[in-house]
Amino acid sequence: QVQLEESGGGLAQAGGSLRLSCVASGRIVSFGSMAWYRQVSGKERELVARIAGGGITHYDDSVKGRFSISRDKALRSVYLQMDNLQPEDTAVYFCNARITAAVPDYWGKGTLVTVSS
Repeated sequence: QVQLEESGGGLAQAGGSLRLSCVASGRIVSFGSMAWYRQVSGKERELVARIAGGGITHYDDSVKGRFSISRDKALRSVYLQMDNLQPEDTAVYFCNARITAAVPDYWGKGTLVTVSS
């Protein structure tokens, strides 16, 4: 059993910054990649950023240049530095860990980010 625990959400003003953290614990596995998704009530969960074990990153166009994903060496912790936050970034942010696309992903419970204008 793998648990993912997010922290760092909260309230920020437009133009401000927040840093999200996610730590994996439990049964030791080797993740192929870790990621952050976000979901607004009534909408589908969407990928924000993903980082692979080799350090290759992928960002949604809406956050490029503002958000930065990073990880620890063992790929058991992942971080999301969010700068120049905008009200449209308001969502519940979920940590994701993937071994391979052939098995179900692991998910955290989510952390709420609220950006006021």
